[in-house]
Amino acid sequence: MKKLVALLLAAMMLSGIVALAEAPEGYPEVVPGIDFGGATVTIYDYWSGEGKRAEEPTEEQQAQYDYRDWLMETYNVVIEQKQGGDWGTCAEEMINFNNTPDGSLRAYIIEPGKVGSLVANGVAASWGDYDFSAEKWNTFTLNAWKIGDDVYGVSTGATEPRGCVYFNKRILEEANIDWNTIYDMQAAGTWTWAAFEELLKATTKDVDNDDIIDIYGVGGSGDDMYVLAVFGNGGSFFDYDAEGKLQPTMNSQATIDALNWGKGIQDKYWMHTPEGANWDWYKEAWKQGKFAFYIYQTYGGYNDNSEMADMEDEWGCVAFPVPNEGDNYLHVASENTTLIPSCYTAEEVQKIAFIYDMWTNPTPGYDDEFGWIGNKYNYTDERAVDETYAMLREGSHATDNKVVYLGTQNDVLGNSLLWQLAGSDVQTLIDAGMPAWQAACDEFNAK
Repeated sequence: MKKLVALLLAAMMLSGIVALAEAPEGYPEVVPGIDFGGATVTIYDYWSGEGKRAEEPTEEQQAQYDYRDWLMETYNVVIEQKQGGDWGTCAEEMINFNNTPDGSLRAYIIEPGKVGSLVANGVAASWGDYDFSAEKWNTFTLNAWKIGDDVYGVSTGATEPRGCVYFNKRILEEANIDWNTIYDMQAAGTWTWAAFEELLKATTKDVDNDDIIDIYGVGGSGDDMYVLAVFGNGGSFFDYDAEGKLQPTMNSQATIDALNWGKGIQDKYWMHTPEGANWDWYKEAWKQGKFAFYIYQTYGGYNDNSEMADMEDEWGCVAFPVPNEGDNYLHVASENTTLIPSCYTAEEVQKIAFIYDMWTNPTPGYDDEFGWIGNKYNYTDERAVDETYAMLREGSHATDNKVVYLGTQNDVLGNSLLWQLAGSDVQTLIDAGMPAWQAACDEFNAK
């Protein structure tokens, strides 16, 4: 922050120093010398539409509007957050602007799978030595997008939980299984691969004795299962070597063992794609009670208007099981990430960083410690919220998949590995894919 003030003071010597005003109680202190001269700073995301304020705001919304009005008046700036592109095109929007800047000041919030290519191709600027010591900054994102000494992407707040294991309470009860014992195992650190397999055996059933399985033990996203198993077992797909170069790491024994374990689960207990079905057929199959456990993302069940909002059977949720008792439960974090285009000068980057920092402050006067809960209790039981979701929000349970430096997981690992595992040999797939993965890493390292 000291360097920021010095840079901005130097840049504004000709226009004079903005008078230091006293901030209202609970507001951040006014930083002297920062004046945007009435310029507009736009924060583009991929979901906010025109970003209009609520016509009938709640008390807290009005308090946020009041704070942001003060912020804009204090620093002589107009700030707006609105949609620029959608999930599929937000990165393209940023690239287009960076190639043909028009002098406006912008930051972009980009979906996780597209951040790596923007960083690798020089579209995103380093945030310099901006001060990220405040508690609000997401340390997972800072670490994930720190390359050398430079931070290229940021986010605020706790890490959003991702991959998890849902369970159908009715199916478990019909199999004489007390679903509370799954939560108990999670709490005790004994929710392991072996414990999971025992439940899959007990719930995979041919109900009418026609030699056709009617209820499977598990279904959902096979990609999520394999990736969670790999990282839970201490493996990875890509990582940095001792010289700081990104390298393929699929050949590690930890990764191979985890992929083979996942193959065993798919062979014995997994509901496979029905003939002619769409790729996401498993979402409806889960809601219809076709399998007892569902490996998927938390947004499928916990979020408002989620895919599971109309599910008749009650569900619970735990973290993905660990290989051994006492291991750390993990999810592979994937955060929406704020980037600043690289077309700006160092001074402009610092100004955008500063105003984004101020814009994203919690609403003064409101304790948002439990704001993350929202309506989650409406969809599931308290233990799924208070024990599972709350735990996975903690940074110690988040890990990163460095595949995002090279592109999306689907593009880099889909057809070459993850989508072929069910009917192929793990080592054969890795050997076949290694030249392309190594070439991608070499290209990344050369930039």
